[in-house]
Amino acid sequence: MALAAHHAECFTGAVNDRTDGYVYPSRVRFELLEKDLDSYRRAADFLNFNNVDVLCVQHEFGIYGGPSGSHVLALIKELRMPVVTTLHTILQEPNPVQRRVMKELAERSDRLVVMARKGAEILRETYRIPEAKVDLIPHGILDMPFVDSSGYKEQFGVNGRKVLLTFGLLGPGKGIEHAIEALPEIVRRHPDVVYLVLGATHPHLLEREGERYRLSLERLAEDRGVKGHIIFYNRFVSQDDLKEFIGATDIYLTPYLNEAQITSGTLAYVFGAGKAVVSTPYWHAQELLAGGRGTLVPFRNSQAIAEAVCGLLDEPLRMERIRADAYAMGREMIWPAVAERYLESFRQARATRKANPRTAFAGWTLSSRPYALPPPRLDHVIRMSDGTGIFQHAIFNVPNFHEGYCTDDNARAFILCNMLEEIGGDPPAENLGTLATSYLAFLAAALDYKSGRFRNFMSHGRMWLEEYGSEDSHARALWAAGVGAGRSRNEGHRRLSAQLFERGLEVVSSFTSPRAWSFTLLGIHEYLRQFKCTPELAAMRALLTDRLVDLWNTCATANWPWFEPYVTYDNARLCQALILSGQWSPNKVALDVGLKSLSWLVSIQKTQAGCYRPIGSNGFYLRDGARADFDQQPVEAQAMVSACYEAFRATQDASWSREAKRAFEWFLGRNDLGLALYDFTTGGCSDGLHHDRVNENQGAESTLAFHLALAEMAGAEHPTPPLPHPSP
Repeated sequence: MALAAHHAECFTGAVNDRTDGYVYPSRVRFELLEKDLDSYRRAADFLNFNNVDVLCVQHEFGIYGGPSGSHVLALIKELRMPVVTTLHTILQEPNPVQRRVMKELAERSDRLVVMARKGAEILRETYRIPEAKVDLIPHGILDMPFVDSSGYKEQFGVNGRKVLLTFGLLGPGKGIEHAIEALPEIVRRHPDVVYLVLGATHPHLLEREGERYRLSLERLAEDRGVKGHIIFYNRFVSQDDLKEFIGATDIYLTPYLNEAQITSGTLAYVFGAGKAVVSTPYWHAQELLAGGRGTLVPFRNSQAIAEAVCGLLDEPLRMERIRADAYAMGREMIWPAVAERYLESFRQARATRKANPRTAFAGWTLSSRPYALPPPRLDHVIRMSDGTGIFQHAIFNVPNFHEGYCTDDNARAFILCNMLEEIGGDPPAENLGTLATSYLAFLAAALDYKSGRFRNFMSHGRMWLEEYGSEDSHARALWAAGVGAGRSRNEGHRRLSAQLFERGLEVVSSFTSPRAWSFTLLGIHEYLRQFKCTPELAAMRALLTDRLVDLWNTCATANWPWFEPYVTYDNARLCQALILSGQWSPNKVALDVGLKSLSWLVSIQKTQAGCYRPIGSNGFYLRDGARADFDQQPVEAQAMVSACYEAFRATQDASWSREAKRAFEWFLGRNDLGLALYDFTTGGCSDGLHHDRVNENQGAESTLAFHLALAEMAGAEHPTPPLPHPSP
């Protein structure tokens, strides 16, 4: 609105965190769905075709979908107009994904706006962004008159009292408990004080924990005997109402707990209105309150808060001087002044863009645009699942109850839920959470804690059909548990997954199956995303890696560079496990063997027409014998997609991405018969490709193979690099 007052024609785009969206005013002309990557590209098309002059992106980690908000890059990549990005959060110690997102965001933005000098300093020192690209523009504030607070207090029923205020979305990081701890001393010296805590609980916190934090604050106030001196107003308030609350305030408290806060809109609003502020020394407060324009107190120090507040109330003339100094500086922060500085930033961005224009529409060839993926559709996965887990088999697209359940498929399904939650998109997170809980519960029931072995097959009547399952099914369960431990955002899921992984790991040392070794290695590296590498874990990783390398050394020849004298099923997983372990052990020999074996596997699984052709399960491929071309299994294509992307991450060789795409397209009809195995109407996948037809049954293994491959492809758009694994 401030920009519009400068005769700039503006409209807004909104980011929705739910599929049904919100009711917006007319100035909101387009909407993004937070976790839907395609909606960002559609937004880019909308902006391009409407010939927008400049886009101002408001960036903060946690707003946009994808790993560390990387979905926003899909929008910016396709824009033709200049981009000015306002950075509300600037991390001094980003993790590898956050660093990559920030670096690419900075590279693709024409100008960057920070709201504090500390932000410009971090951009320069941490991200190596030149100062000439950065504009320092303060957080905009309401233009309020400099008046005494008594005129506003009567409407709130606090006339004659001294009002302390904290406002904003409520959450543990606000440190309000320390302000409440300070109240008894403040009230002892100034009995007329009332502390107003204004604002609703943060919606994400409310979703996870309900009102636990607010209730804990209320109990604390009761325990400290200050119930009559504190008011909680659990509401979002309009801008007009906010003016009234700020007007009634004598001292504003921001007892935040974390120094690394580069911007506080609430602090800016109240400071600019000429209110005395007592704050902990987070970065924005340090800058704004410097030179005696407010009072800084140590973090988590209620006694210091009490002394600072009482010191101001004891010296009204000093408090008035502080207010006047704050108000004078605030004139530079009112919206009209801020809007003028943004317009200047936009003018610079447009001048830069004229000198270096973005690619025109005619340049949007297939080779230059992102690969279009089918939208995820989990209808059949949901149809195949019940409260126990996912059924093994289907008759056409109908679950086959007679065949019951198995650990193998529930492990695959649990991995899928975690991958989908990480990359975002449909289905909604609550559906994924329900599915993931069922699959994890199945895995927990499958583990015999006495023997440390996972069972595999369960009847529809929930009876286990064996004492323990195969080595491969055990290791696949470990792999899924490692994924849950390393990726799940649900604390209970993460802890249970870690427990299952740790209980089931030891017995693998006695296993003889190379695929079980490989699945376990994949699980180990997933587990290490969150947990430290203990000596025992490092020893197991080294043992299984060495066993695979020994197999290679024993069997491989120049004409048969493989681990065994036959190529059977889930073949690419052996290569993938060695590539992964080779990178992070580190073990150069293992990495080389993984890449060489995968190169050979790619070469023998490709038709002259360029299609992916996996080794068939109807006889497999024996050395010095004929290979079976059919029946082709979906798990082979999925394993190849995963292994090729692992090879790409290790080498940055784009040919591996092309091989992953070739294997994925096998599902969609780029195969020997030219028939799609994936059913776009049901979300299911056929059980295999015969020499003359597809197998029309859509079982769990095949359906999950497709969706896991699709998730791999989607995740590769904005990949999450593996975190460095600590040495034992």
